[in-house]
Amino acid sequence: MNLNLVKKIYFNALRIRKIENTIAQKYIQNQMRCPIHLSVGQELIAASVCAFLTKSDYVVSSHRSHAHYLSKGGSLNKMIAELYGKVTGCSLGRGGSMHLIDLDVNFMGATAIVGNTIPIGVGIGEAISLKEENSISVIFLGDGATEEGVFYESVNYAAVRNIPVLFVCENNDFSVYTNKNPRQSLKRENFRLVAEFGISSQVISDFDMNSLDEIQLAIETVKRTRKPSFLEIKTFRVLEHCGPNNDDHLGYRTESEIKKGLLSDPLNQLEEFLVKADKNFESERSLELTKIDSEIESAFVFAENSPFPETINSVSDVFKAKV
Repeated sequence: MNLNLVKKIYFNALRIRKIENTIAQKYIQNQMRCPIHLSVGQELIAASVCAFLTKSDYVVSSHRSHAHYLSKGGSLNKMIAELYGKVTGCSLGRGGSMHLIDLDVNFMGATAIVGNTIPIGVGIGEAISLKEENSISVIFLGDGATEEGVFYESVNYAAVRNIPVLFVCENNDFSVYTNKNPRQSLKRENFRLVAEFGISSQVISDFDMNSLDEIQLAIETVKRTRKPSFLEIKTFRVLEHCGPNNDDHLGYRTESEIKKGLLSDPLNQLEEFLVKADKNFESERSLELTKIDSEIESAFVFAENSPFPETINSVSDVFKAKV
């Protein structure tokens, strides 16, 4: 794979990690009053998938949506302003962290209800088919969403109707504080289950350089065949399910799980690869970090200085049925 593209993916994931960690640090200032679900440890999935998409492709997400929104080209200023509840936010300050949307980059929305955007993403895919567009629809979901009935309905519908949609399951093994064992059969494997619907399906158990090729191939396959595909990627969530802190003291994850997850951080592994592959990489990284820090600082200043929405505008852009 082109080294410049690999560096682009790495720097995007690094940027997202810096952003998420800064949000975690500033959250205690009580200026962000919405719940937050941070993607520290999972950033490289969004960065990799969106690197192979075009602006005309569509993306929907779930409650842990920051990485997806930013990777699709969403504005950092608008995202931070949204977390602050400001009118300059991408959802006009009324959605918060779990309800990001930006039609300018075809990021079609994220919601807090588990599995809620899956059928929306499939619907977008069918609209693409009906309009005979060349774009595709990408649906980011967690492994917990694969336990919802609407997931199976959506997968089946996409398979039957040959809808150009890519399901990307970020499997961190946990639904809040419960691992998969009490929730799912020990014999169950999500990617094999989906394959039974007649959908091209694969799993990436250990994220490495080869994973980038697999992701690219999955996207190219959907674009070429105009049929659905399912990609399950095993990952590790570093911070608590909801909030800015580390909650490992609760004991719902074993010490060995935590140690393994931290040691296998794909972002660190990709950095090690680039250090060996490119003698100029470390100086590039230093320059990039300076740019990222400056961008993040500016985004928070923008959010802090932006106005709150006026009460009179609370129902603008809200659908009202005619009676």
